[in-house]
Amino acid sequence: MEKQQIAVIDLGTNTFHLLIVSIDEHQHFHLLHRERKAVMIGRGGINLGLIKEEAQLRALAALDQFKEVIDQYQVEHVVATATSAFRNAHNGQELADRIYKATGIFIDIISGDTEADYIFHGVKAAMRLQDEKALIMDIGGGSVEFIICNADCVLWKYSFEIGAQRLLDRFQIEDPISQENIHDLLQYFDEELLSLTTAVSKYKPDTLIGASGTFDTLSDIYVIRETISVDPDASELPLSYEHYIGIHQELNQKNHEQRLKIPGMVDMRADMIVVASWLIHFVLEKYHIRQIRVSAYALKEGLLQCATKQLIANQ
Repeated sequence: MEKQQIAVIDLGTNTFHLLIVSIDEHQHFHLLHRERKAVMIGRGGINLGLIKEEAQLRALAALDQFKEVIDQYQVEHVVATATSAFRNAHNGQELADRIYKATGIFIDIISGDTEADYIFHGVKAAMRLQDEKALIMDIGGGSVEFIICNADCVLWKYSFEIGAQRLLDRFQIEDPISQENIHDLLQYFDEELLSLTTAVSKYKPDTLIGASGTFDTLSDIYVIRETISVDPDASELPLSYEHYIGIHQELNQKNHEQRLKIPGMVDMRADMIVVASWLIHFVLEKYHIRQIRVSAYALKEGLLQCATKQLIANQ
């Protein structure tokens, strides 16, 4: 196989990601470009099954900029997927068609099941999974994927449409979050995650592996606070159960402006991280899990693994 370049685009509910790598003759990846844009296409319409026009314009602007970068690197192979906000909006395919017409980039709107598969492949590429069972959790703006796995395979997976943007819109969260909000959230999680509870009871995972935005931010807060040095290319990020609990308590006590001042906080995540953290807390306490690991890889890296295998197979 001669050296090739491939671009992967992940169109999430909150963030659009672009990843460009070259693949050498030994099938090793070499990072050329990594970029993310806070597009927030779910804002204002996610629970209505609608991507609003202003959100569509933000999406088109982001893809135009991604296309410029892809062209600069002269990438021949481009793979792009869209997730919860697209698949649940009645105009999701319309936006995908609009993007294709403007940029020539074909958007594959994937199912929650496929999304969970890609996340598993991304996490597996990021870290050495132990022989014991783990529960992977990826909190997006629209959906949350849970995957129970061991080092070899997926034992159970499911995509729940309870992402952080949906929760914010549904529960009208006060600032700081109120005890009534917390009660309502925990009751909702208990009801919505019944199938997860059954699966956890069956497989008994003892480690939570977090992937994507919320966990990235929690790790960033932790490493800054503890002055931990992290390799920018690291595929696994630091976070302990004990320090997570401390950060969680702090998030609940502070209002929006105070949370923004926490070193490591990302502006767009300052509100969503509160409800996302309550979901993490629910999982840890409900299922008696006391070990946390954080994967720096998620959907886009899993998509890259699968797209590369397909590319090689086709040659």
